[in-house]
Amino acid sequence: MHSAHKPSETPATTWLRGRSVDFSLHVYDYVDHGGATWGAEALGLPLHAVIKTLVMQSETAKPLVVLMHGDCQVSTKNLARAIGAKTVQPCSPAVAQRHSGYQVGGTSPFALRKTMPIYVEATVLELERIYINGGRRGLLLGMEPALLTAQLHARPVHCALPLAA
Repeated sequence: MHSAHKPSETPATTWLRGRSVDFSLHVYDYVDHGGATWGAEALGLPLHAVIKTLVMQSETAKPLVVLMHGDCQVSTKNLARAIGAKTVQPCSPAVAQRHSGYQVGGTSPFALRKTMPIYVEATVLELERIYINGGRRGLLLGMEPALLTAQLHARPVHCALPLAA
């Protein structure tokens, strides 16, 4: 099927092209609950360089986005401390979708429906290249991590924990 090779534009790719941002497209067959691990395996990418876009909320239900390595999880305690919130927790899929405008599993930090603060695990910025969701399930965008701070004004935080086994 041709569409697998030439993915349709998404709000994220349109947003990036509109800012003349350099990125590469990486298409794979999406699997429910496969997450970053499946995307990395399907594309032969290091899981550490596949970045998850997580929609979370503070105790006042204020939404925020966290960009995290595929092989890590967010320490909500450390994140809350870093951003001056009492607590932080993941949003339900329905709420996340309402805030981001993207289907869960296809959430991109680019062209979000609602303006939200974006935080990035600081060690993500040390990578040479990252692969982040392009706004559709089964689509990753390869780019330099500096784009996260330059284009999204993402604030670096330290909140990574190894994935629970």
